[in-house]
Amino acid sequence: MSNKTESYQPDTNATLGADGHPDDASPVKITEQPTRSQQVSSLAPVPRISIHVFCENPETADAFQGAADDRRLAKAHLTVQMGGIETASVHFQDLSTPNLIVVETNEQGQKILEELAKLAAVCDPSTKVIVVGQTNDITIYRELIRQGVSEYMINPINSLQVIETVSSLYVDPDAQPIGRNIAFVGARGGVGSSSLAHNVGWIIAERLKEGATIVDLDLPFGTTGLDFNQDPAQGIGDAIMSPERVDDVLLDRLLVKQTERLSLFTSPSTLDREFDLDPIAFESVLDIVRKSVPYVIIDMPHLWTAWSKSVLLTADDIVIVASPDLASLRNAKNYFEILKSARPNDNPARLVINQSGVPKRPEIPTKDFAEAIGVKATAVLQFDPHTFGVASNNGQMLAEVDEKSAVVAELEAFTSELLGREPEKATDKSSIFSVFKKKRSA
Repeated sequence: MSNKTESYQPDTNATLGADGHPDDASPVKITEQPTRSQQVSSLAPVPRISIHVFCENPETADAFQGAADDRRLAKAHLTVQMGGIETASVHFQDLSTPNLIVVETNEQGQKILEELAKLAAVCDPSTKVIVVGQTNDITIYRELIRQGVSEYMINPINSLQVIETVSSLYVDPDAQPIGRNIAFVGARGGVGSSSLAHNVGWIIAERLKEGATIVDLDLPFGTTGLDFNQDPAQGIGDAIMSPERVDDVLLDRLLVKQTERLSLFTSPSTLDREFDLDPIAFESVLDIVRKSVPYVIIDMPHLWTAWSKSVLLTADDIVIVASPDLASLRNAKNYFEILKSARPNDNPARLVINQSGVPKRPEIPTKDFAEAIGVKATAVLQFDPHTFGVASNNGQMLAEVDEKSAVVAELEAFTSELLGREPEKATDKSSIFSVFKKKRSA
């Protein structure tokens, strides 16, 4: 068992001793309060470690099994079996211990320490140990930490607490925060998902003054280069084909510096090779990109392969772009269903309806569209062929073509909501914001 610096959350109702610290007999809340999914969603993924959990109670086993299915523990190999500390001690008598052992105990006081002494005798020095117990006692906590236990959790626990606790042991809290991966995917082809991804990336950089990188994963047909009037000789294709070579230096060479805060990772946009690659290649490259910038906008292709599914499911935030038609409704519904099942501890994906109000085209009303999926539309963008067309042909963003466009106002409002921010620059578009929000709420 490895030692860990003592840290705990005192109970606000605990009795303080003469030294100003909680009296040893007072109960103390240690990793007891539930963790909100919004907080956990910002945690970095746990590295490829092995975790073996020994549970006394089915509820605890369920909490760890739920955590095992979460994207932040996707790289870890987590095994759950029934039995407490004694079972763990017997199990590892003739086996090497994993990176992390979690043991649950229904015992209290000195009995816990006696059981842990048997486990310590079979543990490798590098193995970390988490104890899940019933006793909310500072004395027991301090003694467990003194003897090398990495963390002490108090029942009842949930999957979010498990994720947070395991992450705290393997992700350096002093390390530079990793960026947020925001994936944009179209419910069907031609709904404008790429255009919206590019404009949101530009708004983050130029309006909200945050660093952003747009990653174009539509490898054969991507339009990031066209939309920004760039034609680089190298791009993400070179990184994906040889992910083991990618480091900070190579990344700087492959990225296109569009503005001071906006970089582009353009696609090859060529058909001279196939791109049915290992999901780990994309994972490795994206991990490096997100360490270098606060926001990574991932322009997803409209396809369903092992790697595209993996990239989508492991993104921090997901935006599904649809047009108000039946095919988009069916596909968007499928997306939301699989995302809800695969990402129970994450914020739900956002729905953006694009190309609303095409003249003489029958379409599904926004309210009916959203209700059929079971979500609310985060943004509704009116059909504006002139602004989109000019921007596309000129290699510009929408705001560069018509800053007072209602579509631009709606996109800026959406981007601010996505980041939990307000635009830095206040303009006369505030009136447009108000009008648009009234239309959406009507």
